[in-house]
Amino acid sequence: MIPDRGVEDLLRHLAPQVLGALVRRYGQFDTCEDATQEALVRAAMRWPTEGIPDNPRGWLVTVASRRLLDEVRSHQSRRQRENALIAATPQSELLGRPADADPGAERDDSLTLLFLCCHPALSPPSQIALTLRAVGGLTTAQIAAAFLVPEPTMAQRISRAKQSIRTSGTTFTMPEGPEGAERLRAVLHILYLLFNEGYTASTGPDLTAPQLSGEAIRLTTWLRRLLPEDAEVAGLLALMLLTEARRPARTTPDGALVPLAEQDRSTWDRTLIGNGVALVTEALARGPVGPYQVQAAIAAVHDEAEHMDATDWPQILALYELLEQLAPSPMVTLNRAVAVAMVHGPSAGLVLLAALESDNRMVRHHRLLATRAHLLELAGEHAAAAADYREAARRATSLPERRHLTTCATRLAS
Repeated sequence: MIPDRGVEDLLRHLAPQVLGALVRRYGQFDTCEDATQEALVRAAMRWPTEGIPDNPRGWLVTVASRRLLDEVRSHQSRRQRENALIAATPQSELLGRPADADPGAERDDSLTLLFLCCHPALSPPSQIALTLRAVGGLTTAQIAAAFLVPEPTMAQRISRAKQSIRTSGTTFTMPEGPEGAERLRAVLHILYLLFNEGYTASTGPDLTAPQLSGEAIRLTTWLRRLLPEDAEVAGLLALMLLTEARRPARTTPDGALVPLAEQDRSTWDRTLIGNGVALVTEALARGPVGPYQVQAAIAAVHDEAEHMDATDWPQILALYELLEQLAPSPMVTLNRAVAVAMVHGPSAGLVLLAALESDNRMVRHHRLLATRAHLLELAGEHAAAAADYREAARRATSLPERRHLTTCATRLAS
C-alpha cells in the first residue's frame, strides 16, 4: 500500500502527543512507546481507506492503551504489575475513549516527552535516535537509513536508550528552575547536532542527509510554538533556516561539494532567508543574547551578501569574537581564524590556527588541516597548501568532502 502523505504527516504530528499521554497516565516509557508505534502502524494501514476519525488523537490513544493493557495481561509473571496498573487507572480509561472524544480533553505532553528523550543519562547518539523515534515519529528503519547503519543496529541503540530511561528512575515531569534551563540547553544541542548531521553528513557517499535536517527544522519549529518567548529557541530555528537556504547551491548535479565562495547565490531560498532574518532580528531585540542567536546573525550576514566579495567580514569577525566569549570551542576559533584572515590577511589567520594545533580535540581533525590549507593557498604557499589538502582528504570520513579536498590538492600541485 502506498502511504497517504496527509495521513503520514498527521501521524508524525500526533506521535509525541499520544506517547506523552500514555507515559503520563501509565509510566513505563518503553512499553508505552511500543504501544504507540503499533497504534501508528494500525492507523497508517486503516486511515487511508477508512478515513481519518473525527478525533485522530483520541483514536490513537485508545488503540495504544488497549494494546498496552493487553500486553500487561498477557504475561502471568507480570500479574502484580497488572494489578497495580489497573488499580491506578480509572475504569473509564480501561474501557477506552471513543474515537470522537473531545480532542481538547487531554493536555499536550510533547514538550515533557522531548525533555525525557534528551535525558542526561543518554549519550548524544542515543538522545538523537530516541528523539527521532518517540518525538519525530520516524520508524527504526527510517532512522537507520538516515544514519547509514543496519536496522538491527539502530534498533539495539533505541532499545538501550529506552532501558536507560527505565533504570534512571526519572519521572515524567517537566524539570523546573536551573534543571529545566539545563535540560533545555541539552534539547537545543541535540536538535543542533541533528541538523548539522543532515546538512553535512559525517560519513557516507552523500554530502547531505536532507531527511535529518528537515526533521530538525520541523522539531525546532514545533518547539518554538511551545516556547514562543525563548530567544535561543528562536535563534536556533533562525540558524537552521538561514543555513538550509543554501542547500540548493551546495552540490553539483553529480553530488560534488561546492564551497561557499563558488555557490550560485541566485539558487538560495530567499523565503527561508527572509524568515530566518526576521526570527533572529526579533530574538536579538528581546535578549539576552545567546550562542544560537549569534550564529544565526553570522549566517544572516553571509546570506544577505549578493556575492562573496560583498560579505561584511568585519561584522562577521566581531560576531565570532562575541560567540567565542559566550561559547568558546575549537570550532568557533577555527571559524574566527577564517574571518581574521579575510579582514587582516591570511598570515594573521594562520597565527590563530597555530594555537589550535596543540588542542587534542582538533589535532587529528580534517577541518583544521583543510582550513590551514585554504589560508596557505590565500597566502600563496601552494606546495604547503597542497600537502595539507591531501592530508585533510585522507582524514575526512565524508566521501564528497574527501573528493573536494583531493581536487584542491591536485589543482595546486599541477
